[in-house]
This record gives sequence, structure tokens and C-alpha cells, in this order.
Amino acid sequence: MTLGFIGTGTIAAAMVEGLRGENIVISPRGADIAADLARRFPGVWVAADNQAVVDASETLILSVRPQVAEAVIRPLRFRAGQKIVSLIAATQIETLRDWIGLDLPIIRAVPLPSVADRSCVTPIFPPDPEVAALFDRLGTAVSCRTIAEFDLLAVGSALMGSYFGILEAAQGWLVAQGLNEAAARTYLAGLFANLGKVAVTSPASFATLREEHSTKGGLNEQIFRDFAAKGGTAALTTALDTVLARVSSA
Repeated sequence: MTLGFIGTGTIAAAMVEGLRGENIVISPRGADIAADLARRFPGVWVAADNQAVVDASETLILSVRPQVAEAVIRPLRFRAGQKIVSLIAATQIETLRDWIGLDLPIIRAVPLPSVADRSCVTPIFPPDPEVAALFDRLGTAVSCRTIAEFDLLAVGSALMGSYFGILEAAQGWLVAQGLNEAAARTYLAGLFANLGKVAVTSPASFATLREEHSTKGGLNEQIFRDFAAKGGTAALTTALDTVLARVSSA
């Protein structure tokens, strides 16, 4: 089966990396990324244009920004028997089907950059054995039973920037207090990486892990207490609510 990618951005490149370039055709958009992938993986080739990707593929991965998705997809001529996997954020299946002009099977997915090292947990909707198998090769697929479940996990994926934003703010504070920037980055990156491993391997709830990592009357307990008291958790909840409203109404 030939897998085709319309759009060659960060996530598409990470998927190609994770799949090790097995019988994959990619669009020439993002020329530098496309050329690099074709150079590193013998099973990857760059098509002349997006239509050539469609013509050569049985399964198509749509990996373009939502702002330009309609302009990219509408002119393309798809054919019966193809399967579509959409990575386009906040774009419903019915909308995509209208742009495509055929009643093709369309599965939405939210892969993250960690597909590159095959450690990603990827929500998909609706459930599809072939697409689940594809993302199981890149980590673990989570087949959602309803669009509501899928939307909730998509909101969860929107926390990536905030994760790095917390690290950025903490590093900035440490540097402002006189710590070397490189030392601050090295320490925080290692600290959070190890905490991530604990979250993955421990069966305990996040509340329990927070308590286990917060000595009574200690510094960790104080930081979270102040964070919550100053509106940190409330602001996060509000942000999640607004993203869900945006995703659900798209």
C-alpha cells in the first residue's frame, strides 16, 4: 500500500520518520523537508504536485493547516477506494467530505511529534482497524467511540505549548535570579522528562502523584498551593473550555 502525504510540515515529517519511509509519496510543499526525507529514506519519493500524490496513493494523510485546507483540497481529484486520514485540526469529517466531493472513508487523527520515535499516543475517530494499526506502529492508537471523546483528547493535545511555556517561565525566573541559562535548561528538561516517565509507568492518579511529590509543608506543596490560589488551575480550566468550544463548533 502506498501512503501519500498532502502537506509536509512537522507532523507529516515525524510520521514519515517513524514509519522509516516505507513506500511513501510526499508533496513538494515544504521543499527542504521533503527533499531531506527523500534523501534519508529510500522508500520516500517527492511527487511533482499534490495531485500526483493523490494519483499514486491508496491511503492519503491530509496534513495541512486548517486556514488553507479548503484551498488545497478542493481542486484535487480523488477516486473511489481511497482512504483519507485527516490531521487537520478543528475540521469536521462532513466538511472534508464536501471538499473532496466523494463519499470516501475519512478518519481523523491527532498525532504528535513523538510519532518520530514511535512513542506517541494518537486518538483516532471513527475507529478503523487499518488506521489504528498504522498509528500502533508509531506508538499507541486510541480509537474513540464518539466524536465527543475525540474532541476531548484533541483539547488535551493543545497543552503542548503550555508545557513548554511553564518550562520557559521557570527557566526565565532561574536566570533572572543569577543561574546560568544552560544549567537552568538542562536541569528543568531532565526534571520534567523524569516526571513524565513516572506518569507513564505509575498506576497512581495524577492527584496521588502530586501528593507523593509534595512533602507536607514542603516546597512542592507551597508552589502548587500558590499556583492554584493565584488562579493558575482556574485559568487552565478556562483555556480548556474555550478550546473545546472552538473544536466542537468547527
